[in-house]
Amino acid sequence: MAPSLPSAGVFDEVIQHDAPIPTWFGLGGRADVLARPRTEEELRDLLVAFAGQRVRILGDGANLLVDDEGVDGLVISLQHLDKVDWGAGERPIVMAQAGAKLPQLITEAVRRGVAGLEGLAGIPASVGGAVVMNAGGRFGEIGAAIDRVRVLTMTGQELSIPHDEIGFSYRHSGLNHCVILSVYFALHRVPEAQQPALRERLKEVMAYKKTSQPMAENSAGCCFKNAWHEGKLTSAGMLIDQAGCKGMTVGGAEVSTVHGNFLVTRPGCNARDVIELMERVRDRVKQKFGVHLQNEVVIWRRGG
Repeated sequence: MAPSLPSAGVFDEVIQHDAPIPTWFGLGGRADVLARPRTEEELRDLLVAFAGQRVRILGDGANLLVDDEGVDGLVISLQHLDKVDWGAGERPIVMAQAGAKLPQLITEAVRRGVAGLEGLAGIPASVGGAVVMNAGGRFGEIGAAIDRVRVLTMTGQELSIPHDEIGFSYRHSGLNHCVILSVYFALHRVPEAQQPALRERLKEVMAYKKTSQPMAENSAGCCFKNAWHEGKLTSAGMLIDQAGCKGMTVGGAEVSTVHGNFLVTRPGCNARDVIELMERVRDRVKQKFGVHLQNEVVIWRRGG
């Protein structure tokens, strides 16, 4: 059942009913109610007005799978909260609102000669979504570059949380029960003579991603978290590959032949195909290695 509006007309310009939810998978169900606040004040008002009802926060939809039946409650997209302040000095504190797109932020930082984010190139995410899951890969995690984060609690209280109190770890932060407003990155400005090397580093990271991941296909990035196996954190992609899962299909969903930890979709695919394929991959890895893979992709379900 969709949440009732707090009062008629209050959020008419920011709320849409029975709305599609954009994700990188390019499939899945709709939101009963989707809001796109244009300001932090509208976001706060929405949280207060819908207090006690189910609220989900939508970033760029990059690591999200929405069940075919869609979702109830209120979905809030932060796409309009995308301002960036580039700071000043040799050690700028760069502020990015949660809805800013991480790839564009990284590209612009390198263009300005500001270093510290280039190792995250190729990660499709909004800034807020990337921080909540401490996104990263072979070349580092986003948490390492953060000075502090401004958030709203689900009751609309604003907090500023310094890096050391966020609790970053592998694909985790302590921010899951908050709504990120803005992120403050502690970066450094590169002398002009060293900027070509910074640009080259960005190209190297992107080249690695393009050759090792199916970046041109519909997917949500890595589907499973890396897992502990034989006493060390082991690549989920390697476990999936060695379990013989590459190329497995369910309906229109397929385990990528380029990178085993990517599930890609074909025309006609639906969310249930992806969910079923995830379960089959998980079962096969469990049988082969005794390892239970945990989702990195977030799955939204009605009532869940």
